[in-house]
Order: sequence, then C-alpha cells, then structure tokens
Amino acid sequence: MTTPEAEVNGSANLLSEEEAAKAKAEICGEEEEFQEEIEIDCEGNQVPDSEGNFEVSKEELSILRAELACEFPEDYEYLSDAYILSVASKPYSKNLSVRRPLDYSMEKLKNVMQWREDNSVVDIMDLIHLANGPETAPEAVEQPQLLAQAKAVVTCLNNGSMYWHGFTKGGQPILWIRTNRKPWYPDTEADLKALILMADIGISCMPKNVTDFTVISESTSPPPPHPGFLIQVLKTLVKGYPDRLNVLVSAPISSITQFVMKLLFPLMPGRLSSKVSLNSAENVKSKLDEILLNGKDDIPNFFGGTVDHDKFYPDEYSCPNRGEGSLKFDIFGMISRLEKDRDDYESSLSNKGD
Repeated sequence: MTTPEAEVNGSANLLSEEEAAKAKAEICGEEEEFQEEIEIDCEGNQVPDSEGNFEVSKEELSILRAELACEFPEDYEYLSDAYILSVASKPYSKNLSVRRPLDYSMEKLKNVMQWREDNSVVDIMDLIHLANGPETAPEAVEQPQLLAQAKAVVTCLNNGSMYWHGFTKGGQPILWIRTNRKPWYPDTEADLKALILMADIGISCMPKNVTDFTVISESTSPPPPHPGFLIQVLKTLVKGYPDRLNVLVSAPISSITQFVMKLLFPLMPGRLSSKVSLNSAENVKSKLDEILLNGKDDIPNFFGGTVDHDKFYPDEYSCPNRGEGSLKFDIFGMISRLEKDRDDYESSLSNKGD
C-alpha cells in the first residue's frame, strides 16, 4: 500500500495557477481583506476599541435582527446578538478608519444565512436521529435515499476523528481533530455535513458573548491529502462560518501538514491564515498550557498530558450502537458534557464578578 508520505511527495498534485485562482475566487469572493492594524485618519469621528472594533447601537442591532427574522424566519435565532455585533462592528475594508456600513454588514449576515439555507443545515441533525433509529421505521422505509445519506454522515462521526471537549481560557469551545482516525479516502459530501453539524453544535454551546471556537489537531498520522476535499472544507469555513475560528493549533509538523498548508495558505483570506498555528511535538505542550482552560491539567495524553479523551471518545470498534441504528459516536453525551462545561465556565465568571 502506498504511504501518505509517498502520495505527498509523488503522485499528489498541487493546483495549477488557473485552478488556484478559481478556488480563491470561490472562497474569498471579491471582498478585500482589511489589515489587523487599524489606521484612523485625523478627521474620523469613530474610534475603535482596543480590539479595533467600532460601536454598534442597540437600534442598529434591532434593525439587523429584524431583517434577518423577516427573510429567514426558521433559522434567524442561530445568529446570536454577540455574533451580529462582532460582524457589524468591524472596520470597513475600503476605508479602515470607519465602521462597516450597516447595509454591508447586513449583506454579509444574509450571505451566511443563505448559505445555511442552500445547504439545508438545519436538517442535518434530523439525519442523525434517522440513522439512530430502526430501518423499519416509517420515515426510513419511505425515504431510502435519505436513510442512505444519514448512514453516510453517521459513518463519518463514528470514527471519532472530531469532537468537542472543554473550553479555552477565553471561553471558546474546543473542537479536537484526531487525524489518525480519518479514513484514507473521504466521502466528501458526508464528511462536510458532519463537519457542519459539529460546527453548529459548538456554536450552540458557546458561553454568552463568545462568538468563535478553537480547533486543536493531533496530526501525527493524517491520511493523504485530497485537494478537492480540503478546498471544500475551507470554503465551508469561510462561507458558512466567517470570523468563527479563533485559532487552529496543529502538531506535530509533518510533510503531510506542510503539503496541506502549501495548498491552503494561498487560498485563505488574510485574517484566516493568521489564525493557523503549526507546532512541533516539543513546543505544543506549552502552547496548550497557554490556551486550555485549566492549562497543563487539560492536556490530553496524545499530546503528552494526563487527560484520557478516549474515556468519552474511544476507537469506533470499542463503541456500542447508541440506538437501534448505526450511530456509535456519543454525540448526545458530547452535547450534554459541553453544555455542562459551558454552564460551569459562566458560573465561574459570575463568581469572580462577585
């Protein structure tokens, strides 16, 4: 069997200039990326805060939320006030000394909601329930194609290659990636649906006023990279979850990791590429100590720590079926634990305030 390293160094093909340009246009669109340093002209009346963001009034927030509720009545509550404010308060890419115009922010928010509608995001959890039930259930018998789709998504979850567990010091929920559990060849459509489902779960479990999440990837033995799949993942992140990633920490650095970054960095918006942190096996523990809520006490054993994630997310072959169907991954337990950890985090902040 061909090794991942051989595929990277041999038959794996990088995109041509034309393909790369097309992919970047699809991912980034025509919007110019503003710089992190905000330049304020001497005549400007608006003053950004310490993070470079501008004030948004309660009336403006009400206008944005009302229009979203009008156009997307079934899903508008997905966007929290904190997230809407974070989008609307950013500097305008065409004039960094002022805030984004309200119409511009509305367009960006509508684009996210339209992407969710086009990809039937609100229905993905229904697939999990369908796959977790008996195949003799009326909804399964009457919809064989939907059942097959549901089983495919559940298969992507069952390997336990991604799960939410714990929070950072800043209150971001953490999505852990175990690349050695990823299949050799991905089912792109099902894998993307599983990723979207996981992203929505993490967002729904965020503490109040937190709008982004952290991703930590254990990248010792990833499968060979598939450019088309990687581009779709990046497109999903940029189109469906703009400004949601706080940081992506990956370790250890390998030839496959370097290949993936060589492919993806030129396609990323500037603000996104700056959030990727590649670490060696030697320095990742200090990085995690800085990030994780309880520092070194939260570092998992696959990064040299003491916490056993496999207690909750073992290898697929050690997992029983959760219901009468094919679901083995403990998605409902994961949600329950994440909600409890969020409540504990918010309670600790309240106690500090007292």
